[in-house]
Amino acid sequence: MTDMLISCDDHMDLSQLPADLWETRLPRSLRARAPRVEERDGQAVWVCDGKVWGRWDGKPPATGTARPIKPLYNAFDRAGIHDQSARRPAVPELRLADMDRNRIATQVIFGPIFQISTEDPVLRVACYRVYNDWLLDFCKAAPARLIGVPMLPETPDAAVAELSRLIAKGGVRQVNLMIANINPKLDDPAWEPLWTALEESGIILSWHITVFVGKPGDRAAGKPASVFENTKFFMANFLEPFVDLFAWGILERHPKLRMVMAEAGTGWLPWLVQELDYRHWRLWEAKEFWADKGGIALETKPSELFKRQIWATFQEDYVAMSLIPFFGEGHLLWASDYPHPDSVWPNSQAAIERQMKDLSPAMRRQLTHDNAARLYGLE
Repeated sequence: MTDMLISCDDHMDLSQLPADLWETRLPRSLRARAPRVEERDGQAVWVCDGKVWGRWDGKPPATGTARPIKPLYNAFDRAGIHDQSARRPAVPELRLADMDRNRIATQVIFGPIFQISTEDPVLRVACYRVYNDWLLDFCKAAPARLIGVPMLPETPDAAVAELSRLIAKGGVRQVNLMIANINPKLDDPAWEPLWTALEESGIILSWHITVFVGKPGDRAAGKPASVFENTKFFMANFLEPFVDLFAWGILERHPKLRMVMAEAGTGWLPWLVQELDYRHWRLWEAKEFWADKGGIALETKPSELFKRQIWATFQEDYVAMSLIPFFGEGHLLWASDYPHPDSVWPNSQAAIERQMKDLSPAMRRQLTHDNAARLYGLE
């Protein structure tokens, strides 16, 4: 097994960002409405247009010096880190030290996964732009070890404009589109310029799970069932847009478009791709529907497109270990999910040993290092 790992899904959360990030960097016309840190009920939180986005970890609660988080759910407690450096993922030397603690050579860093939630599209796009610039600057502290994943707005024109700006800046390997929040759906021709720009630039597109917070009126709220609710949301995030990639010929028309599905799970994909292959066969070969193919170029089997253009991350996924042949050569990517509470950091080595004990050293190295090195040009 390789001495050092490459983690393909880690995070920079809202709670760790600089308190003055948007107040100092947004256009002057928007600074009065900039997301800012305020104290509410003794807790430092991000507030924008009167709406609380989430906590900020740069200041301990007024009730004491330690955050009221159970050690079981606090990754830093698991690592024996009990100082007040709760923003350590956003401090380059501390983040790199945490990587060394876990024997991580390189991290692929996703941003906040749901909290930049203003309904004003102008302010939202501007907030994305500020965050993206800050993240890319942050990663310059160790370019070979920190791969920042900028966020694209969820509408076609804004996504293309931000991608074009990022291409002009240079140094971007991957961008993320919160697929659960897009408008319009992927079948709309308005998205075509984005696929073209990604394909021509060689920049990887990723989708990442979006966190959904249960509402007070939900039937599972306040009950043990609420713990399991996110299992449903995983599928709700990805199922429809994933099928649309094949059904509307997006991958077919753009053979050089590369996609990473991050924290999406792996076990549901084989059956779904098998079903897509079956529908493809019925449509074109069995000629049960449109014998003339309806004028749509869908020549390639979905399973072939999948193995050509889609990668998936996993964390501790025993099902994934039995699916390696399905994913094809090089398309499974290990991740630690640092610094989230459900991550395997700082015990990644033990987690890898548990799930990969029956794999050869060469296959372990592929999953934890070589596949990612090849995809991101780190070889």
